[in-house]
Amino acid sequence: MAEIDMKKLKTKRYRCLDCGNEFKGIGKHVVCPSCQSDNVESNE
Repeated sequence: MAEIDMKKLKTKRYRCLDCGNEFKGIGKHVVCPSCQSDNVESNE
């Protein structure tokens, strides 16, 4: 299995509108890693 260096990927900062968690994500369908909600907004 290949190792992925997250620092080299183009990630965005997101905030979950349901639980308030802030996290980095990538892709078109981002979900909160804390509560699995897709009600998130980009902070960038």
